[in-house]
Amino acid sequence: MQNTLNIGIITQARMTSTRLPGKIFKEINAKSLLLYHIQRLQQTGFDIAIATTTNDTDDCICQFAEANHLHYHRGSESNVLSRYYETATKFKYDVIVRVTSDCPLIDPHLIRNNVEKYLKLNNTNLYMSNGLERTFARGFDFEIFSYNLLKEAYNKASDEGDLEHVTPYIWKNRSGKVEFYHVKQSFDHSAFRITVDTADDFELIKTLIEKYKADTLPYTEIESILAQHPELVAINAHIEQKKV
Repeated sequence: MQNTLNIGIITQARMTSTRLPGKIFKEINAKSLLLYHIQRLQQTGFDIAIATTTNDTDDCICQFAEANHLHYHRGSESNVLSRYYETATKFKYDVIVRVTSDCPLIDPHLIRNNVEKYLKLNNTNLYMSNGLERTFARGFDFEIFSYNLLKEAYNKASDEGDLEHVTPYIWKNRSGKVEFYHVKQSFDHSAFRITVDTADDFELIKTLIEKYKADTLPYTEIESILAQHPELVAINAHIEQKKV
């Protein structure tokens, strides 16, 4: 696996979030959460594509992509695996970085450093993630895998959960050939939550950006702020993540 490979970040986005509809276009300092997310990702230097749906409600996401000169693809709302596969195929990505658009403070350097590690390991059966054995705050999540693994999942996955959540077919190792690289850090900050799924999540992100300029900080400093301010962590500590 060489550096000549086409690396693409695919982020999934839709307006019909069940707990906080339209959350990606909620604004902080006159900038949408989706724009914070994309601008952080752009610092990786990798190509970015938004995987959205064919719903009329998501026309605004396509308009956003066009206004910001981003690739996008429209596919099934419920079969997100097919949406990812179609996006990766359309833009000829050899290596896919999967992220989700509800993470406005996602860390570009964390992603870039691990893509470089992934390429050095030179293994198309490798699945790299910081979400399965979690030590990072929820909101810095990424997964890295080859187009080959994605294609196999697309061709063989049939369980509803595998189709909706994109990568379970891969990380449950249904093929029996997947090798794992769990990205971890020495501190366990897995209890911190900086993803946006509810109004309380949004309140925390708003405070972090307005008061601490978190949109300009690396993940280490954002986690450090949370570690020093339990009152911030308490804002959304009661929110339960939806189960995969």
